[in-house]
Amino acid sequence: GTAAASEILALAGRADERTLVLGLISGGGSALTPCPYENRSAGIRLSLAEKQHVTRQLLSCGADIDEINCLRKHLSMIKGGRLAEAIHPAVSVNFILSDVVGDRLDVIASGMTSPDATTFMDVSRILDRYGIGPDLPATVRRIFRLGVSGKIPDTPKAGAKAFDAVDNMIIGSNAMGVAAAADAAAAMGYTSLVLSSHITGEAREVARVFCGIARDVKKYGRPARVPACIIAGGETTVTIHGKGRGGRNQEMALAFLAEMEKSPVETQGVYFLSAATDGGDGPTDAAGAFACVEILDAVRRKNLSIGEHLKNNDAYGFFEAVGALLKTGPTRTNVCDIQVMLIDP
Repeated sequence: GTAAASEILALAGRADERTLVLGLISGGGSALTPCPYENRSAGIRLSLAEKQHVTRQLLSCGADIDEINCLRKHLSMIKGGRLAEAIHPAVSVNFILSDVVGDRLDVIASGMTSPDATTFMDVSRILDRYGIGPDLPATVRRIFRLGVSGKIPDTPKAGAKAFDAVDNMIIGSNAMGVAAAADAAAAMGYTSLVLSSHITGEAREVARVFCGIARDVKKYGRPARVPACIIAGGETTVTIHGKGRGGRNQEMALAFLAEMEKSPVETQGVYFLSAATDGGDGPTDAAGAFACVEILDAVRRKNLSIGEHLKNNDAYGFFEAVGALLKTGPTRTNVCDIQVMLIDP
C-alpha cells in the first residue's frame, strides 16, 4: 500500500498544465494507500507503524469516524486533498464510487481530491477531548505541534489553487442503487417507494420501523398500496453484546423476524431483505439475510430461539440453520447497504 501510494504521488508529480489526470476512487481507497506524512525541510518522516499506532489509539478511546479521519488526513501525504495538490496544475477528473451515507466527497477515501474542512486546531481539540496526546509517538506529537503553530502547511482548503482544475463526479452511490431497485420493482408490477438513502442508527431499531411500515401497508394501504416494494439504503450499526457471528444486515433481518414472530398474521405476505451491496456483511461470507413468516415454521421445527440468537449477536448461525442467508460473493462495488421489503396482499 505504501509503495502504491508513493508511485501514485510520483506519477502525479510528473503531471503539468498540459496533462489530463483521470482518477478512479472508491471507498476503501484510504486504507489501500497509506502514505505517512513527510516534510524534509522540517526534518519529519513519519513511519507507517507510528501512523497505525495513532489509529489504534483512536479506535480504543471511542473516537468517531470523522475524528479518526481528521487525524489521519493530517498524517498523510495523499489524503485530505493532498493528492489534488500533487496533481496541480494538471486537469484532474475523478470518477468516484461512494460508500459513504450522504456522499460527502471529503469522507470518501479520506477526500484525496477534495478540500479538507478540518484543521490542525481540530486535531488538537480531538486529542484534548480523549486525552491521548501524551501516548502518541514523538514524531506524531511534533507534526501536530508544528501544524498548530503554522510552521508546516495544513491540508488544502476550499478555494485553494489545487482545486482550480479538479472535477469530482459521483458515478455510483446508494441513492443511485435504491433508485435502480425501485425501477426494477415497478417493472415487475409493484408499487415501489424509496424511503431514504440515509438510513442510519441501531440495526434492531431500524428493523422495528420497517416492520411497522409493513403493518401500515397491509392494514391501511399507506405509504404504498399492495403489492408494494418499499426500498431504503444507508448504513446502520450494531451494539455487540454476544460472541456470535453476523453483520449489521443479518442483525436487522433477525430483529425484523423477531417482530414478525409477535404478529405472524399481520405480517403474512411480507418479505424482507437487508444486504450489503459489496456482498460481505460483517466478517461473514453472506451479503445479508431474508425474513418472512414462512421461516417461523423452520424456527419451530428446529427448536430455535430468535431472542437467544439476537442476544448473542449470532444472526449468521441462525439464518444458516434455516437456509435464509443471501450469498452473492464479492460484487466488487460498495455503495453501502440496501433494504428491500415486498408486501403482497
